Amino acid sequence: MTVFGRVARRLREDRPLQGTVLILPGLLWMVVFLIVPLVLIVVLSLAWRGAYGPVDWGANAAEFAARLSLDNYVRLFDPLYLGVLWTSLRMAGLTTVICLAVGYPVAYFLARRASRGRQALLFLLLVPFWTNFLIRIYAWMLLLRTEGLVNRGLLFLGLIPEPLQIMYTPTAVMIAMVYEFLPFMVLPLYTSLEKLEASLLEAASDLYARPVRAFLRVTLPLSLPGIIAGTILVFVPTMGMFVVPDLMGGARTALVGNLVQRQFLAARDWPFGAAASMVLMALTLAATLIYTRVSGFGEELVV
Repeated sequence: MTVFGRVARRLREDRPLQGTVLILPGLLWMVVFLIVPLVLIVVLSLAWRGAYGPVDWGANAAEFAARLSLDNYVRLFDPLYLGVLWTSLRMAGLTTVICLAVGYPVAYFLARRASRGRQALLFLLLVPFWTNFLIRIYAWMLLLRTEGLVNRGLLFLGLIPEPLQIMYTPTAVMIAMVYEFLPFMVLPLYTSLEKLEASLLEAASDLYARPVRAFLRVTLPLSLPGIIAGTILVFVPTMGMFVVPDLMGGARTALVGNLVQRQFLAARDWPFGAAASMVLMALTLAATLIYTRVSGFGEELVV
């Protein structure tokens, strides 16, 4: 029997070895493209900015290791950077809340529609996202500018005496981010609500539960997995968003993503940018963990 034959026979007979072989490519991919870059970012965040370059590597590895410190993290406690962190948390939180408030009724309506109408509405919901992300942002810039369609419509209706300054404000950033991430809230909610059995609502009605009480005691608890999934899918990317604030917020609305971008590209201060990115990741993970703990995600649901 050849070597390949013996290996193939052992793979057929050894179940644990089969699992190891199947998981090995994915594990290697995770190590090379996730773990190693993350370790490099951590080390970089402890380094110093060079006088003529992004990083001061020192004369040798020993000198580089001796100069590692937490100074870049201490810099983030400056009131300016604390304000940026707070703005990021606030904008991400508000975007998530607005997406939930708008997306839940939409998902509920879709879940209660007939099959044919439901598919058409889902198609309309997803069609705009066949275009490029930047094209959609530029479209919103055209709509919200001083001479844009929104201001022209408000002036035509006599609702405002002069054009509103919407562009380059937090409001413009919020509008664009809600538009971009609303489907990420609607689809998980739709999946949870679509699986909800009508017999449960009929049973609540038979027990003389009013529609509001039936919603609060039956529909809302059973849709909690969709709420949590949608919240995570919206909150995590908005925390690190930098394209939308950069194009629609200008210098007035800087988030952590913009801080990281500017440190790496404009200021060429890679260590400080790496420290800011690590703090961003830590804040996102902490907020997500607290939210899932408070909401009881993963626990047995009793209705």
